[in-house]
Amino acid sequence: MQVPPFDLTEQLHQLGEALEDAVLQVLRSGQYIGGTTIARFEQQFAEAVGTPHAIGCNSGTDALVLALRGLGIGEGDEVITSSFSFFATAEAISAVGATPVFVDVDASTYLIDLERIEAAITPATKALMPVHLFGRPVDMERLGAIAAGHDLLVIEDCAQATGASWAGRPVGSWGDAGCFSFFPTKNLGGAGDGGAVTCRDQALAARIRELAVHGMPRRYLHTSLGYNSRLDAMQAAILSVKLPHLPEWVERRRQLASTYSSELADLQGLVLPEEGPSGHSWNQFVVRIPRCPSAQAGCGGVCVPSSDSATYGLPESCCRDWLKQALAEAGVNTIIYYPIPIHRQPAYADLGYGPGSLPITERLTAEVLSLPIFPELSASQQQQVVEVVRQLVAQPLTLAS
Repeated sequence: MQVPPFDLTEQLHQLGEALEDAVLQVLRSGQYIGGTTIARFEQQFAEAVGTPHAIGCNSGTDALVLALRGLGIGEGDEVITSSFSFFATAEAISAVGATPVFVDVDASTYLIDLERIEAAITPATKALMPVHLFGRPVDMERLGAIAAGHDLLVIEDCAQATGASWAGRPVGSWGDAGCFSFFPTKNLGGAGDGGAVTCRDQALAARIRELAVHGMPRRYLHTSLGYNSRLDAMQAAILSVKLPHLPEWVERRRQLASTYSSELADLQGLVLPEEGPSGHSWNQFVVRIPRCPSAQAGCGGVCVPSSDSATYGLPESCCRDWLKQALAEAGVNTIIYYPIPIHRQPAYADLGYGPGSLPITERLTAEVLSLPIFPELSASQQQQVVEVVRQLVAQPLTLAS
């Protein structure tokens, strides 16, 4: 049996009729851009996040760009964020003319290290952009206190964390703006690209809405250079059908994560993710496979370093790469998030982050591996993952220092 890292087949089977009806209603309405379908979803999503405003847009990347532009961030500004994230996190900062400043992450949470943020603040710093990576929320009370102490804006990257919360309050409601992705693999996914910005400030919401439609507050009046970034009605209709199911899907992800943690806890060759706060939404279940120092490891000493290690000045990822391949051969398909950190990407070579500049981030990119996790993952599929992992990681690996 092949176990995919993500699969929508069962979800479509369960919701197929409702999704088809919603799509047909949009097709028959003739109103594909804007209109009541969009307005209804935006209201529903704002209520789910706990903010007065939600503005739909074309993608999670556009949500970040629109939030940054709406908050006045641009040329000469710096935004502090994490390099252990998808490229769009930093790309959006650069897209508005600002400069991303990367802070290393905490090895146990994979999130930006709050202890390191203040050392990175300069007179040019305008905002903090925490990334709620893999569904685990950043401690927004501590981060908010840092931001308030230095008069900084906060833009939350919630792309992987829809349905997550910190201290009982949804992510996306803590900062000046929250940015969400509705890419199909997210906790709340559409049938294509889509995104949203959430915020409390009415004036900011109005600016973002204008920017999303060519800087146009009313038809054919353009007060700024904006974008063509609208959530289309088809996606909004699909998301409105799915949104009521989000709490149960997140709860199912938590159950799957708990099962993995209990079934794999005794394997010294794996470093399991921390349980984290109760608001963790488990978009991914990411284990670490430290570099093997000898033939005593599960691979038997036969693994070889990835070419990326030398090319991009990163720690060797040999044992992780061996395990990924061995799992695939046994029918368990996994994903690496992320093999090359943003600060070591060729596109950011001019920023001058050399090898070893963010050592924890760089070590994690050589060790992380995401096991299959999605609400419809069956008990038998998960059991197969557990059994294959246990068979392959039969002997302890020595943790890299």
